[in-house]
Amino acid sequence: MGAVVLEHGRAVLAQAEALGQAVDRFKAGEGRVDVGTLQSVSHAILPTVLRLLREEHPRCDIRLSEPDEPRLGELDLLFYDGLISDETERVLLMEDPYLLVAPPGDLPEGPVSARKLDGKPMVAWPSSCDQPRLERSLADAGARPRIVFRSAGSETILSMVRAGMGLAVLPWLAIHQVVCRDCGAIHGPEGWPDLRVHDLDPTPARAIYLHWPPGRGDESPLAARTIEVAVEVARELAQQAPTARS
Repeated sequence: MGAVVLEHGRAVLAQAEALGQAVDRFKAGEGRVDVGTLQSVSHAILPTVLRLLREEHPRCDIRLSEPDEPRLGELDLLFYDGLISDETERVLLMEDPYLLVAPPGDLPEGPVSARKLDGKPMVAWPSSCDQPRLERSLADAGARPRIVFRSAGSETILSMVRAGMGLAVLPWLAIHQVVCRDCGAIHGPEGWPDLRVHDLDPTPARAIYLHWPPGRGDESPLAARTIEVAVEVARELAQQAPTARS
C-alpha cells in the first residue's frame, strides 16, 4: 500500500508543482489573452501594442480575431468604434476624425464644407460599425452623397477613388500611414494619380473604445497590461490626428 501511495503521490506532487508554475507565469503576464479588433485598429494601433507586449512578455499567448458582431462573447478585450453594452467596462482610446479623399483637382485646396458632398458619388465602407452614424452626420450637415460602391477594404476604396468612381470619407486611422507627411497627398502606383486629402467642415469623428468584461482587468494581469499599453499607444496617435472642426 505504501508503494502504491508513493507512486501516485509523486505524480500528484509533480502536477501541483506544474500548476504552481503555470499560475506564477500567469501572474507574471505570460498567460493568454483573446482580443477582438477591427480593421483600422489592426492597421494602426495593434501592431505597436503587440510589439510592446511581446518585448515585456515573450511567452505570452495573444490571439486576435475580427468578430462579425460587436460583442465580447469569449473575448477578453474588444476594440470597437462605439459603445456595445452597459454591462462592459471600457476606456475611450481616442477620437478618430473622418477625412475627405478626392482625385486631384476635383475640389479646391484646403478644408471642404460637408455640404459640398451633397449628391456627389461616394465610395464607402459597408453599413456596419460606425458607418451609419457617419452618414447620418453628413446628412445633418446637409450632405447626402450618392453611394456608388461599398467595400470593407480601405485600399480598395482608395483604388476606386483613383479610378474615378467617386469621393471617399475615411477615418484618419485608416489612411494616416499612407498620407505623405510632406505634401499631404496619398501617392498612387506609377501611372495612377495621387489623391488629395481634405479636412471636412464640420468634421465627423468616431470614438475608438476598448471594452472588456467586468473584473477582467483585475483577474488577468496580461489583459490589464494590454489595456494600459493600448491607452498609451492611442494617446500618442491622437496627438498626431487632425483637429476636429465644429
